[in-house]
Amino acid sequence: MSDSTMFLIFCGALVLFMTPGLAFFYGGLVRASSVVSMMMMSFGSIGLIGILWIVYGYAMSFSNAGSGNFIGIDGIVGIDLRQIGLDQLVADHAESDGSSLAFAGFQGTFAIITVALISGAIADRAKFGSWMLFAGLWATLVYFPVAGWVFNFKVEDGVVTDGGWLVKDVGLLDFAGGTVVEVASGASALALALVLGKRFGFRKGMHAPHNVPLTLIGAGILWFGWFGFNAGSQLIADGTASLAFVNTLAAGVGGLIAWTVYEKLAHGKPTAVGAASGAISGMVAITPSCAFLMPLWALVLGLVVGLVCGLAVNWKFFLGYDDSLDVVGIHLVGGIVGTLYIGLLGQVGTAPVGLFFTGDFSQLGKQAIGVLVVGIYAFSFSYLLGWIIQKTIGFRVKSVDEIAGLDVVIHGETAYSQADPRWSRNP
Repeated sequence: MSDSTMFLIFCGALVLFMTPGLAFFYGGLVRASSVVSMMMMSFGSIGLIGILWIVYGYAMSFSNAGSGNFIGIDGIVGIDLRQIGLDQLVADHAESDGSSLAFAGFQGTFAIITVALISGAIADRAKFGSWMLFAGLWATLVYFPVAGWVFNFKVEDGVVTDGGWLVKDVGLLDFAGGTVVEVASGASALALALVLGKRFGFRKGMHAPHNVPLTLIGAGILWFGWFGFNAGSQLIADGTASLAFVNTLAAGVGGLIAWTVYEKLAHGKPTAVGAASGAISGMVAITPSCAFLMPLWALVLGLVVGLVCGLAVNWKFFLGYDDSLDVVGIHLVGGIVGTLYIGLLGQVGTAPVGLFFTGDFSQLGKQAIGVLVVGIYAFSFSYLLGWIIQKTIGFRVKSVDEIAGLDVVIHGETAYSQADPRWSRNP
């Protein structure tokens, strides 16, 4: 086994661990009566999207559409029939170091967590079966094609020669998924929040996080896994992977401090949930740009996005949409800021491409095109899928079940057992 294969296996395991971390992060933020339901939406994504990725997801995302044994519109979407069930990769493994198979597994973990991210926007009011149907359709119609547009490309002598049209034809720079993961999930979260409508009694401060330590544990796991997410996207352990690793740290700590200071100044008290959210917002923003910034500019990005996302999470109260766990405010806004930031201060290797270095708006324009294309595409399909599900089998639970809490109603279990009344001090 080569070093690059081992590196991918390790980083893939880190990224997969992020989805249980997300379950903890989201689970601590909801009511105690809905924590099982919230966490199951993440674990359900692991199972369902993992199956779809092995069967045909990889074949869609990493095909060479339009030639040989391929079906599809060249450059837009296609299915490499040889990769159905990963059969060809397994066959190739016998004559190689297995890095292609490890890459397929690594990319599959990206698909899993991207789907799971969306669930935070519809916490406390979504049917589990309807969520699973949406998740499978969304992965097929949105994530797999978009991953092909951005992640599926070939480089020869530093030049993109073939692959995803947003990279090859537009010139988008997105190292680890600012558009594919963050903008796509955030835009889709907004669409579902609009389709399902507001929670019963929606207002600012309606539900305090039921378990702050659980949320902090989740944030810690996410941060740990994010090093594999970003550094692993280089596919080998080299100087670029090291830069991505350091920048992930820099942006995360910048976001944590900025959000904490903002809360102290604006609300009088810095909260643990705010600190965790700030760290997550910094890592969201650095995802597309982690290999295209110097560490100092990555730190500045974290400071900027920590403040911007701290402000953005309150937009829902002014604009009237109910994004339960601030997926829009953190992932959509953070993903947009991080992707556009490359057009301002980015560099490829030692060559500057950002506006502030070159005086040229071209890279900023390319970044904006990527954000708009992915955001509009993801929002449109998500709204349509959510609307169809709501109008047919129903996506939102009954009001009485929403008020009571979803754990017992949907899953027949609770996160916390009631204390034995024999040990109570009260009669």
